[in-house]
Amino acid sequence: MSRIAVLITDMFEDVEYTKPAESFRGAGHDLVHVGLTAGETVHGKADRTPVTIDRAASDVSVDDFDALFIPGGYSPDKLRAHDAPVEFVRRFVESGKPVLSICHAPQLLINAQVLTGRKITGWKSVAQDIRNAGAEYVDREVVVDGNIVSSRQPGDIPAFIEASLAKLEEASGRETRAAAAGQR
Repeated sequence: MSRIAVLITDMFEDVEYTKPAESFRGAGHDLVHVGLTAGETVHGKADRTPVTIDRAASDVSVDDFDALFIPGGYSPDKLRAHDAPVEFVRRFVESGKPVLSICHAPQLLINAQVLTGRKITGWKSVAQDIRNAGAEYVDREVVVDGNIVSSRQPGDIPAFIEASLAKLEEASGRETRAAAAGQR
């Protein structure tokens, strides 16, 4: 299945990581944790869920992955202060590969300057920031616009997971068809 980069650092919203991660793994997807420093252990803000960073954002390429998952909490705000994660996000969105964004994750998309003309949702405190970045803020549990799947909050996680898995399956089907066409 897909190899998913999980862009994460300290103070992520635990449930916005744990529930989708569990569902993605359950569907056969491989998760690679990307952060600021490989080998570092980061923790969630509420339950202190530990996550070990597999690869530094400065050492990865969009070509290494099939999709990008950005959990919310304070993690996106901390990551957007660094060039490598922001550039990774920009290149990922521009690649057309799935980008799965929940809660405060749009903060990284805003800094990557990839929201102009898009429809997206996120936590209500970033709604005006989303609008200022040139996107249309939509107050729904899940919004799918091209390759971006977005949700607002922990209560939206079931809809987020469902839409994310559908987007991953759709992208996987495109890759299979493209590979088959290349073999002809």
